[in-house]
Amino acid sequence: MSAAMAETAMRQRLPIFALFAANAISLTGNVLAVVAIPWFVLQTTGSATQTGITGFFTVLPIVVAAFFGGSLVDRLGFKRASISADLTSGVAIALIPLLYQFFGLAFWQLLLLVFIGNLLDAPGNTARAALVPDLAKLANMRLERAAATIQGIERGSRMIGAPLAGILITVFGSTIVLWIDAATFLASALIVAAFIPRLAHATSEKKSESYLAELTDGLWFIRRDGLILALTLTVMVTNFLDSPSGSVIMPVYVKEASGSAVDLGLFFAALGGGSLLGAIVFGAIGHRLPKRITFISLFIIMGLRFWVLAFAPSFPILLVAWFITGLAAGPINPIMATIEYERIPANMRGRVFGTMTAGAYLAIPLGMLLVGFSIEQIGIQWTVLAMGACYLVTTLSLIINPAIREMDRVGNDKPAREFSIGD
Repeated sequence: MSAAMAETAMRQRLPIFALFAANAISLTGNVLAVVAIPWFVLQTTGSATQTGITGFFTVLPIVVAAFFGGSLVDRLGFKRASISADLTSGVAIALIPLLYQFFGLAFWQLLLLVFIGNLLDAPGNTARAALVPDLAKLANMRLERAAATIQGIERGSRMIGAPLAGILITVFGSTIVLWIDAATFLASALIVAAFIPRLAHATSEKKSESYLAELTDGLWFIRRDGLILALTLTVMVTNFLDSPSGSVIMPVYVKEASGSAVDLGLFFAALGGGSLLGAIVFGAIGHRLPKRITFISLFIIMGLRFWVLAFAPSFPILLVAWFITGLAAGPINPIMATIEYERIPANMRGRVFGTMTAGAYLAIPLGMLLVGFSIEQIGIQWTVLAMGACYLVTTLSLIINPAIREMDRVGNDKPAREFSIGD
């Protein structure tokens, strides 16, 4: 390869690598906020109730914005939406320590800033996800590899961000960490602005439709595409069952079994490490694997942890089970992302991705609420057995679902055609 060709290839790859870097920085900032803000509330108020209220105002805007923000992403364009989201989040986060240190910060002001800071997180993530297919094509990168990389970055950011936040809070205090958090959003916005080209089609579609009509378009697209609908419903059910696993079931189990927070941390580390490794492996060999069989098999493996936990084996066996669960979970999102990139046209990505994300998030708090109630009523063992049975039925149903068979008929890197209601 000549020097000129190598330089051209590097220029073509730079935008996708810049997107990966911006996404890593922005997601790490999100994780810093997840740890630093509750700690800041506890330090400044000493109130567990106010900390819980703050947590509610952290999740609520994500669900709202995931649905209503998708159309905004399509209207603004993916690049502009990503920059706007990061800048808004950065300013909102920076105002928390600024007001606290120099003017005084009322609790309602904190809640407002937390709400605003999280309101554009989902649209920002949607915008960066929507950029992946076009930048991967520009870089001559397989969609499977690009999807696995973006998902691996998300999991890696969570793994690194949480302990990093703990260390930074211990060394510098939560106020300084919030300033650092704000800086991560600014850095992400600058990288996207400087290194990612504006995509011509991102804002080229007609703007004659009302905002409400565009929101409806996203729902209609999901309803009309059998495979996308099947994936959306599957994720809603599995999120309903998966989310309480880490936030309700394992804390209860560990508290009863050992009472050690270190043990709980080991479970999260095993799950996160397995997920990251699974995403890396899929990025290397995923394009050679049949999507349907791989997808169903991985989901079945993920559900086995409920049965393992129900019979309460030794702690090392549970750690291995959680690592294997993470290993199976790692490729799930890249597989789905690859299919979504191939089937959802560019002019619909924002609102369809946003609607799917809203559905996925909507199931999470409901699952936590019902599982917590179930544990109090029938105990953890019967609750886990019931969850395992539901998970097994859900995943086995994928075998006979005709829409899922389309997974292997999706053409690699084949661009989806422009979509409009009435097609």
